[in-house]
Amino acid sequence: MRRDDLAGLGQVPAGETIQGLRRGLQVLDALRESSSSSLQDLHVATGISKASLLRVLNTLSQAGYVVRRLADGRYRLSAFNRAGMKPDRHDRVVEAAGPVLDRLCRKVSWPSDLMVPAGDRMERRETSQLQSPFFPHPGRRDRVGQLVGWLLTGVGRVYLAFCPEQERVRIVRRLVRSDEPDDQLAKDPNRLAHILAQTRERGYGTRDPIFTGGPHGAPPINDQLAAIAVPLQGRRRVYGSINLLWIKTAFTVEDFAAQHLGDLRAAAHEIVLALEEPPPKTSTPGRAERPLLKQGG
Repeated sequence: MRRDDLAGLGQVPAGETIQGLRRGLQVLDALRESSSSSLQDLHVATGISKASLLRVLNTLSQAGYVVRRLADGRYRLSAFNRAGMKPDRHDRVVEAAGPVLDRLCRKVSWPSDLMVPAGDRMERRETSQLQSPFFPHPGRRDRVGQLVGWLLTGVGRVYLAFCPEQERVRIVRRLVRSDEPDDQLAKDPNRLAHILAQTRERGYGTRDPIFTGGPHGAPPINDQLAAIAVPLQGRRRVYGSINLLWIKTAFTVEDFAAQHLGDLRAAAHEIVLALEEPPPKTSTPGRAERPLLKQGG
């Protein structure tokens, strides 16, 4: 073999690239610039056709680099695979919960929300309301980022009932200083303690009878819904809470819990397992997408 033949081994011809890889890197760069992006956003940012973008996003999703939010279909970088980036402390919870809430909705048809702590309120970070055929207000679905109170909602009560005592005391102390009507129960510590003890004994949270729906601090609305909620209880902390919503005239709380509390608890268990189990060596961020575990109610 001639010397010039040897010299050419291992050299990449000038200008030769892998088009699919280049597009994938373009999409990742665009996603790093925003907390979440729609397909249209990515099309504008990259100039890649939407058909090609869908193929790229599907590949990145299967590889564990990108996730699609259940609530609105927006894309974001996986919280489990963000090299060099500092994720929001709840991003992993949202990512673990999304596919589980989707499967739960497909099983029971009623929608669910994921709520996480946000200071003196709770924040909706994921929801399957869009997927539910039974949601009664298709034109007024609750948004991701919407805030709800702690003390009158099932999601707030069940979180406070099961979170560490030090955290619960800190939250309630903040609420005592509030003038919001939704927070006034904090000024009646004996009644609040009784409600939280009942919630722990029952194993799930429910709305206060006077709460009819709506964001924290806004005028009350009658959303015609009832809810049961369970905590995402880990070994050392509570990550948030998830609920099931239904039209309150369709079932009593007791009847609905008898039918679906087991499904809700199984979903919570699966989410926590995805967050706390040691990842296998070949794991990817998509490990949360396992079948719902069968667990009694």
